[in-house]
Amino acid sequence: MGRYILKRLLLLVAVILGVIVVVFTLLYLAPGDATSVILGNSYTEAAAAEMRATLGLDRPYIVQLLNYIVNLVRFEFGNSWVSGVPVASQLMFRLPRTLLISAFSITLTAVFGILLGVTAAVNQNKWPDSLSMVVALLGTSLPAFFFALLLVLLFSFRLGLLPAYGLGGPQYYILPVIATALGGIAMLARQTRSSMLEVKNSDFVKMAKAKGVRKRDLIFKHMLPNAMIPVLTTIGMLFAGVIGGGIIIETVFTIPGVGYYLVTGCYNRDYNVVMACTIVISIIFAAIMLLVDILMAAVDPRIKAQFAGSRKGGK
Repeated sequence: MGRYILKRLLLLVAVILGVIVVVFTLLYLAPGDATSVILGNSYTEAAAAEMRATLGLDRPYIVQLLNYIVNLVRFEFGNSWVSGVPVASQLMFRLPRTLLISAFSITLTAVFGILLGVTAAVNQNKWPDSLSMVVALLGTSLPAFFFALLLVLLFSFRLGLLPAYGLGGPQYYILPVIATALGGIAMLARQTRSSMLEVKNSDFVKMAKAKGVRKRDLIFKHMLPNAMIPVLTTIGMLFAGVIGGGIIIETVFTIPGVGYYLVTGCYNRDYNVVMACTIVISIIFAAIMLLVDILMAAVDPRIKAQFAGSRKGGK
């Protein structure tokens, strides 16, 4: 198990390093820079050249990349080119809000996604199955930003029950969480249904039925635990996707999180902000997938057997 975790950690470091290089290269090759935004109406070619020299944008590509990686090792993200505020302090201020929305969203996704999937599988080819799959189809087909706008129109402008944008008390989180969770609920419901139907036709389930096991115990003690391995993988992927998908939701609801900060940085060509937000989101994504892999290794006996066999072979 230790070798498996070490292997995944090394892979995580390689992925993050690859993200840094790719994003930095794309920003380096992108036309224009932040000098026009910083200088504003006082922009001239001479002033822009001086500003580029001050920011280090006139240095060769490899020098800029290595300097940036060295600063990252020191946990330095630099300052915003537009506001002059340290990017790290802004991330520390905004990251908890993004994580809070993501945590609530994935909780809502897990509860309702698994519930819909189990209901559909237990009532296969009946009306609860059809209703659950219609909900899943709507959730898959409806874009998150469009669903968010519909929620704002209904609950904010029409009914006046919930705030349309900004951040304040708990009520400000309700619409963003629901809008973020819809697509995940749909995907998880379909995965849970598929896994449950596969387990439903297994020999041990037929044996349990023959022994007279109660339906509730059969579902929640026999079928669902054995169907959870692919479901856990899906939940991990959805959690990581929620972090990235929060960019759209935070922009729609004007929530000062990491996603909204990233969009603002792209608009202003504030490359330090763009790089820092992308790296943070990538680290969170990779860390979540690492935890999912470790959990899968602990739950799935096939992975345990694989590494137990490799240890014996090594000896």
